Amino acid sequence: MSPLMIVIACAIALGLAFIFIFLCTVLVGAPYVPSNGGEIENALTKLYKIGKKDLLVDLGSGDGVVLKHACQHGAKAFGIEINSFLIWISRWRLRKFPGAKVVLGNIYTTKFPEETTVAYVFGDSRDIKAIVRHINHESKRIGHPIRIISNAFEIPGMKPEKAYRAHFLYKVDGSEIKFK
Repeated sequence: MSPLMIVIACAIALGLAFIFIFLCTVLVGAPYVPSNGGEIENALTKLYKIGKKDLLVDLGSGDGVVLKHACQHGAKAFGIEINSFLIWISRWRLRKFPGAKVVLGNIYTTKFPEETTVAYVFGDSRDIKAIVRHINHESKRIGHPIRIISNAFEIPGMKPEKAYRAHFLYKVDGSEIKFK
């Protein structure tokens, strides 16, 4: 087999591996949908003014764009992602921000850092209740309220503190939540 054929075969195998990773992610969670940087910036300045006192947890952090925006405002950032390939991209994107960390984990079970103040969610209507239950559980575990920034989906039965375009701001404090 010629060296060119080996390179082509390796490129095809690598491409198929990436496709397989993305397809597996869709089967166990939501598909990767990149967030709009301008909308994230608005959510982190107009909806919730993030700063040095904050640690933002991004559930399903994808390529790390939300984490990067949080770090650019002086906050620490913690991403939870199930797709290994996207974790590599995030870690590369966040390499200049020592306050950022991305872990391979399940958004429904991964423990938040104790200093978490805000959680960012780009979930969907079928998952939002379970995601909010986990955030609320973590709020109770760490002993202080957590603000939730939800992109594109309102939380049924909860009234947002604020809304800006497609983002909604909520607060949970570990007490019982009653969804519609």
